Amino acid sequence: MAATKKPKAIKAHITYLEMTAPPKAQMPVPANLHTAIMRAENIPLAYYRYLYRQVGARWHWVDRLRLSDKRLAALLHSAASYIGILYVNGAPAGFYELRHESEEVVELCHFGLMEHALGLGVGKWFLLQALRAAWNLNPQKLTVTTNNLDHPRALQLYQMFGFSPVSTSDALVRPLSDDELLELAKRDSGMVTVTEGSGK
Repeated sequence: MAATKKPKAIKAHITYLEMTAPPKAQMPVPANLHTAIMRAENIPLAYYRYLYRQVGARWHWVDRLRLSDKRLAALLHSAASYIGILYVNGAPAGFYELRHESEEVVELCHFGLMEHALGLGVGKWFLLQALRAAWNLNPQKLTVTTNNLDHPRALQLYQMFGFSPVSTSDALVRPLSDDELLELAKRDSGMVTVTEGSGK
């Protein structure tokens, strides 16, 4: 069987932002929607990967999908990690992930909505709740990164809530190959790859 081609790497221009005071914005809960945000402690890895893929697939989020169970669990189940999941009308609709980089700094590692939640008017409100949760951890500074592969208004939205750009850099994002996608599907479905000569 011929090896599949690896997809070409995509160039990303990254912007690093930080904020040093809680946002002053006030927003009501979106009308005509049943919303809830719940913290997920010791989140099951399969559920996290589901959220990560549903939110990040169109924005080329791939890094966490390449981590082994052991490495991902070490990140997510540590005391430094805080994950909040948005539910709209009873179904998961997005998530945010915070991480204590130090006693003084909290990073907003991931934030986003699932596709079915776009256009419902919950995005800005949900981001505000994520930022309030971050400041409740009593840091001196919040950080976040975004790039040109992200939502077109992501940078503008972060700045609207009080983040300021501090630096930029360029990086290459390597999309998942067909082989990687197949392995992810097997892992997510609980399938075990049987190697030749295993006897079973």
